Amino acid sequence: MSDSMERKNLLDPFGTTTIDDYTRLCKEFGIKPFKSILKEVPNPSTTMRREIIFGHRDFPRIIEAMKTGQEFAVLSGIKPTGQFHLGTVLTAKEIVYFQKQGATTFYCIADIEAYEDNRISFERSEKNAISNVADILALGLDAKRAIIYRQSKEVRVKDLAIIFSRAVTLATARAIYGDRDLGLYISALIQAGDILLPQLEDFGGPKPTIIPVGIDQDPHLRLSRDLSKRFRHKYGFIPPSATYHKLMKSLSGSSKMSKRQSNTSLLTLNEAPKEIRKKISNAFTGGRTTINEQRELGGIPEKCPIYEMDLFHFIDNDKSVKKIYNDCRSGSLLCGEHKAQAIERILGFVQQHRQKRRKFIEKAREILQVRTSVK
Repeated sequence: MSDSMERKNLLDPFGTTTIDDYTRLCKEFGIKPFKSILKEVPNPSTTMRREIIFGHRDFPRIIEAMKTGQEFAVLSGIKPTGQFHLGTVLTAKEIVYFQKQGATTFYCIADIEAYEDNRISFERSEKNAISNVADILALGLDAKRAIIYRQSKEVRVKDLAIIFSRAVTLATARAIYGDRDLGLYISALIQAGDILLPQLEDFGGPKPTIIPVGIDQDPHLRLSRDLSKRFRHKYGFIPPSATYHKLMKSLSGSSKMSKRQSNTSLLTLNEAPKEIRKKISNAFTGGRTTINEQRELGGIPEKCPIYEMDLFHFIDNDKSVKKIYNDCRSGSLLCGEHKAQAIERILGFVQQHRQKRRKFIEKAREILQVRTSVK
């Protein structure tokens, strides 16, 4: 068993994780700081430049593949429990980025996890998945160069989970995930199958594989990396690499933006403009109690989900984001003014996204009705 698997579990991929100190977290779980290798990345993404991606495991392996033209893969996915929200958009953009850098792309519809963790029926997952796939296609994923599949329909993933189960004891599962229903342990093995799927001979054999995820998903990476070493003799697996992005705050300012939260704390891409205006207007900020106090002391953008949405998603220009940060800090930008600006940016994005998304609904339905095949 690897040292990381013996550490106390502080991250919950099946619940709500709140992170106060990313630096401490990296030290606790052996995650390397991304900033130290940023200058080596050809054409770094916005999330990399802005330190939204803050940590990695074995990313130099991916950098080498990007620089030399070596084959590599990217895999991530979504639980089909509802509509895309801004947290899931972040991961989707990372998948699109790696595809554009040349990665063979795998996008998993985690319907088994949705069944085990969220009690979502497979029938309901299928309907949600159509919407989810249309969303990521609208965000720029090229379906012709991607393998998009449902866990429940991908036999190779389930076969890997069965094989891996012989190498994972109940004590190991508890050490990584805590005390859980047996179904969640099974789901974790399924996810290990997802993560190592791109390295099967059916898809060209072992290759560097990058898994872009939020930090709360690291337990799945630790398990998969351990299993890749245990089964290297059989499959030739290369331990999967990972990038970790920070978790977006909810509109209430607490924890991460998640479909587990109340509707008032979550912003999805299918909401009516009136509802978006209402949610942003009522959102928590890093402002002070009064306008005079804000002018005198300035705001605290680090605590503000409105600033975070601009940083993560809605302002492409780095200098413009920095100006908003400094104006908030100095007190020259008030929370009401910032919210009004953000509302217009978000509404513009959502309107354009919906127009694109409508064009991909039938394509998404077609993809999910056809069994996964080798591209």
